[in-house]
Amino acid sequence: MNPLVSIIIPAYNSEKWIEPTIKSALNQTWKNKEIIVVDDGSTDRTNVIAKQFESDILKVVTQENAGACVARNNALKIAQGDFMQWLDADDLIAPDKIELQLSNSEKIPSSRILHTASWCYFYYRTSKTKFIRNNLWQDLTPSEWLQVRLGKGGYISTAGWLVSRTLTELAGPWDERLIRNQDGEYFCRVVAQSEFVKFHADAKCYYRKGNLFSISMARSKSVVESIDLSNHLCCDYLLNLENTEKTREACVNYLRNFINKTQYADSEIISKNQKRIIELGGDIGSLAETKKFAILKFVFGTKNTLMIKEWFWNLEITIRRKWDKLLAILFEGDINY
Repeated sequence: MNPLVSIIIPAYNSEKWIEPTIKSALNQTWKNKEIIVVDDGSTDRTNVIAKQFESDILKVVTQENAGACVARNNALKIAQGDFMQWLDADDLIAPDKIELQLSNSEKIPSSRILHTASWCYFYYRTSKTKFIRNNLWQDLTPSEWLQVRLGKGGYISTAGWLVSRTLTELAGPWDERLIRNQDGEYFCRVVAQSEFVKFHADAKCYYRKGNLFSISMARSKSVVESIDLSNHLCCDYLLNLENTEKTREACVNYLRNFINKTQYADSEIISKNQKRIIELGGDIGSLAETKKFAILKFVFGTKNTLMIKEWFWNLEITIRRKWDKLLAILFEGDINY
């Protein structure tokens, strides 16, 4: 059993990160692999850096800027692999990640078994990361996985998945309508087509943290509409598999959590979600709000409070990122940019 694995890396203005990401793909101990980097119309040196690694197993494809979903779909058109390893341009996979997943899969050879892995956040030093279990770090049936994902939370990093060609074809392409939560919708769709989701605890990947957050962007109509569409599609995938009191409750919790996070967004979207919650037999309940936020809102107003929240969030991320970079330079002499 020696399947070909296609490692697909969409990249846009990723000159800071693309080299270590490509190296983590090249360094995979699983030898039978191809790597496809899709430059999504970058305006920096992403394409130049990626092309330095071109070889018999690594191809660089360039497209006009059209978004990550289009880039991934274009890669799928030329990918020859029996399995797809998705890898964002700023993330990393451990050298034995793919080998561990495929070696263990020999015991469960069905092409509709879906493979996941452990993952963690990092800034620069992968050696100092902490792998913290969440509710999805276990073997689950498709319905169980979706119930946990929607009802209780938890997440698997994009790089954590290993998807067979059979499941890739059954699930269909990435949804190019989505500009946010594309991976959440896509992998829920893949899960719905699978027979079983197999978790491999020893297989590891690293999700880079540190991009600054913009509340104004998060509240923009196009972003909220994308997340809203993604959420409802995910609920549909679960309910089409199993429409029971438990699955409906999971969907209600998912939609209610979305409302709490976007309660200051478009009122039409809020009303739409409240309506579906009621249709699913749920209770809208009161909007969640921390005491600290409520006090600040009373003093400064909603808009200024959101700006304060954004400022403190970005300040914390900036300090953590710069501190980790400094420690990496001082004690490791090199950093994973």
